[in-house]
Parts: sequence; structure tokens; C-alpha cells
Amino acid sequence: MTGAPPPAWPSPWHDAVVERVAVLTPRIVSVFLRSPLAPGLAGQHLVVRLTASDGYAAQRSYSIASAPGAMPIELIVEKLEDGEVSPFFHEVVAAGDHLEVRGPLGGHFVWRPADGGPLLLVGGGSGVAPLMAMVRDWHASGVAIPLLLVVSARTWGDLAFRDELIALQARAPLLRFVAVTTRDTVHRPGDLVRRLDSAALQRLLTDWGHVPAHVFVCGANRFVEAVSTGLLDAGVPAGRIRTERYGGAG
Repeated sequence: MTGAPPPAWPSPWHDAVVERVAVLTPRIVSVFLRSPLAPGLAGQHLVVRLTASDGYAAQRSYSIASAPGAMPIELIVEKLEDGEVSPFFHEVVAAGDHLEVRGPLGGHFVWRPADGGPLLLVGGGSGVAPLMAMVRDWHASGVAIPLLLVVSARTWGDLAFRDELIALQARAPLLRFVAVTTRDTVHRPGDLVRRLDSAALQRLLTDWGHVPAHVFVCGANRFVEAVSTGLLDAGVPAGRIRTERYGGAG
């Protein structure tokens, strides 16, 4: 997930080495880093700083998609054509390159297995990144908590982590993964082709059959606003909903 350049933090910068870059979708890559960072919590992010040969530096925040403590650390980067940083990760960076990172950071948009559930996660586009960390942490912990993950993208091919999630759902009966596409056809029973409005969210919650104790929504500003409003209309208490949004610089 990318956002506006963050303010400076007192925490130190660490060296990170790019292990590999993998294409997730036509517009999203996974960047795998190795760095001596302390294990964080699912939902946290790293700040990445790039410094040019003339000394100019740019930094961006990226949510961690890998489970807490996993190595290498996985970030996902969506390419913005007018972005300052994201094209670097799509067109320039290579295995063995060194970056500066600090984190993990963030204490509001986080989930721990001890927090319990049921757990509802709703992501749009690259906003699936911190939710993927939660899913991976949930699975690794073995907690018996129902989890509904709803991911929205334009097309089937734009759904990051799609194949991994389908495979995980087949092995984990308490996980339900629903793909929502806005410009495609239905590829699996239970998936949706529409925008996530109040009616769609009410239908998903009814079909799921659980009342979420914790809800995390991540994506672009308009997506988060629409989903949050829809969840409130569907009867989910506001105090159970946590949001994280991105937009602007890339």
C-alpha cells in the first residue's frame, strides 16, 4: 500500500536487501526484502527510503503483506504512472539492491490472534496487503476463528494473492474468501460482480452467518468510505470497524 510521504520518526533506518521481485498482477509487484527488523504485528507497515546519487531522497509507506516475523518481508507495490517511487519498483529494482527501511510501524490497524473473532477483512486493490498479513498470521496461529476476506478489484486478473487464497480456503474450513470484481464476470460460486454497497455487504454477512467482532477495511479513500458506510447500514457497530486508506503520491 502506498500513501503520501510520511513524517520523520525517531526510530532508526535499517539496511534492507532486495531478495526478489515477483509480478502479482499487471499493476502490482511483490517486493521481498531481508532486513534485521524486529517482528511486528499483522497490519503494520514499513517506511522505505530511496536515495538518488545526487542525494535526493523520497520515502513512502508500504503495508507488510507477510506474516509477522516472516523472512523475507513481503511488500506489494501498485504502479502509479505519475508516481515518483512506484515505477522504480516495477522497472528498475533488482535482486541484490539495497534500500533503507524503518519499522514495523502502526498500532491502530493491527490484529493479533489473541484478539479473537469472528474476523471480517475487506480490501480494495493493493489494500489487500495488510489484510494478507492478518490472514497469514491467522492461519499460522491455528486459532479456531471464522474469517471472511472480501477483496475487490476491477477484473479477475487484478486480484492480488488470488490463487494463494483459493488454495488456502480449500485447506482451512473457517476461511471464506470472496472475490468481488467490477468489470468482469463471475468466476466462482459465491463471488460478486458489482460494487460493494450496503446491499452487497448485507448479503455477504447474511451468507457468512457470523457477527464480526473485528472489522478491517483497507483501500483507496472512496472504497473505504463506501464500505464503511455499507457496514454501518448492515448493522455492524462503528466501534468494531477499523480503516486504513491510501491515495495520492506513489
